[in-house]
Amino acid sequence: MNKLYVGNLSPSVTVEDLKELFGERKLPVADQVLLKSGYAFVDFPDQNSAIKAIETLSGKVELHGKVIEVDYSVPKKLRSRKIQIRNIPPHLQWEVLDGLLAQYGTVENVEQVNTDTETAVVNVTYATKEEAKEAIEKLTGHQLDDYSFKVSYIVDMDAAPPEQAPRTRRGGRSSRDPGGCQAGPSGDFGAPRTRQHDFPLRMLVPTQFVGAIIGKEGLTIKNVTKQTQSKVDIHRKENAGAAEKPITIHSTPDGCSSACRMILDIMQKEASETKTTEDIPLKILAHNSLVGRLIGKEGRNLKKIEEETGTKIGISSLQELTLYNPERTIMVKGSLEASCKAEVEIMKKLREAYENDIAAVNQQSNLIPGLNLNALGIFSSGLPVLPPAAGPRGAAPPMSPAGYNPFFSHSSHLSGLYGVPPASAITHQHSQQAPEQEVVYLFIPTQAVGALIGKKGQHIKQLAHFAGASIKIAPAEGPDVSERMVVITGTPESQFKAQGRIFGKLKEENFFSGKEEVKLETHIKVPSTAAGRVIGKGGKTVNELQNLTSAEVIVPRDQTPDENDEVFVKISGHFFASQTAQRKIREIIQQVKQQEQKHQQGGAASPHHSK
Repeated sequence: MNKLYVGNLSPSVTVEDLKELFGERKLPVADQVLLKSGYAFVDFPDQNSAIKAIETLSGKVELHGKVIEVDYSVPKKLRSRKIQIRNIPPHLQWEVLDGLLAQYGTVENVEQVNTDTETAVVNVTYATKEEAKEAIEKLTGHQLDDYSFKVSYIVDMDAAPPEQAPRTRRGGRSSRDPGGCQAGPSGDFGAPRTRQHDFPLRMLVPTQFVGAIIGKEGLTIKNVTKQTQSKVDIHRKENAGAAEKPITIHSTPDGCSSACRMILDIMQKEASETKTTEDIPLKILAHNSLVGRLIGKEGRNLKKIEEETGTKIGISSLQELTLYNPERTIMVKGSLEASCKAEVEIMKKLREAYENDIAAVNQQSNLIPGLNLNALGIFSSGLPVLPPAAGPRGAAPPMSPAGYNPFFSHSSHLSGLYGVPPASAITHQHSQQAPEQEVVYLFIPTQAVGALIGKKGQHIKQLAHFAGASIKIAPAEGPDVSERMVVITGTPESQFKAQGRIFGKLKEENFFSGKEEVKLETHIKVPSTAAGRVIGKGGKTVNELQNLTSAEVIVPRDQTPDENDEVFVKISGHFFASQTAQRKIREIIQQVKQQEQKHQQGGAASPHHSK
């Protein structure tokens, strides 16, 4: 993405002239400069310097009597769904930008680029080539708060055709030879930069200090964003009259920490000037699903951070969570230096948990072909049974999901896990053949039955409707049983939805402690002829299943097959582990059935052939 096209060059311009110009503008000396008649291709060492070159040179600099043009060099075959928008107002709220981008099509991904420029830069991926083209046409020169957008294509490697052996033209020149290039913004590119998931730092600050953080005409917050290369959203209009306001910082881990330090310093100076006597602790907001892993087993992780940084750390109660506010407050008390050290360690743990959830979701997306995880509205362990609104912290949900969502990291693949699925979520494409109905027996604590059923059976009815499954609670086998069996009948997707929401409901209703992951036992029936295959020779298959899925898988011995010649397999584990194990066992069952069908067909055909 760092190769630029420099056009409208005078025939007298040399490579040395270009390098001298870059030096004068404090741009890094380009790795390679390929000069042609009237234009050149220039390689810059990184995206930041490439953006700086475009911003400082294009249409602004005269060289040998001609004003030069600078833009990304993108071959036509790689101009597809990806564009870059520059010169965005630095304080523009994400929801405003999201709404603007959505006018031209389905946005699959938006990521902010850290640059040295005062204005913001984002890379945007649309669902189709046509949508990206319209966005470029409509957004180029778009005026917003006295800023004029600048838009370019960036390389889209997904659009590249399969590599073929280079064809030789007449005269022996390869078709890939740069000498064959036509004048214009085109050229070869290497692989794109690996995208990192945006994990923002969320802070709570006293409302009385918001004015000082913003500063006169926004100068203070501009200075913070510039020095730390961060995007800082101050949600000052949320929850009118509230004593505290959330701030969201988008940047690299170092950028987030630097911005946090500057904001704490601003508040402390303001407190000193206004003679505020109360201490100002650092307050970090974190999704409830991540907090258990921050605390660690028996609180070990938190204790270690406290000891290493000299701070005292407290976490808000689970009782403070609501349907629309799944965040908990982590309060850090200590000196400015100690609090900043603690912030680094706390965010490191939260990011690690977040990345693990991403890996789990990516793994799950391959389990059920065509399954759209975004649209399910269920979450990994510990998340609420219903998706939180993409609105202000603790407020009622807006009608549109385009509002603020702290965990919508502009990756449509994950937004369903940490918030409302975006409007761009791809709908599930049903295959022509209806998926097979499956029966799963899920065991829940007896005391959780009432919560699952809900008042007058409303919750279980809504759950069944949402999942498209039949959900029934079997009668208790005795008066003092600790568990009850829930019988779920439905397609693989329905099973995923129903089980996911049940796991979430048990966590939400505090049937498991904040430090504890929800782990349930599930039974599925398999043909007795397939039980041996699930176990494997010497237990090899079942051991591999357990290692792969992190679930406990048991095929009880000496079972008597039922009237359908089936036996039970028991699976115990957290939601994703259980789902993975169920899918793998279903695959084994399917393989056994296919082999039996082939054997029967072969047996039926043999008398015919013997005649």
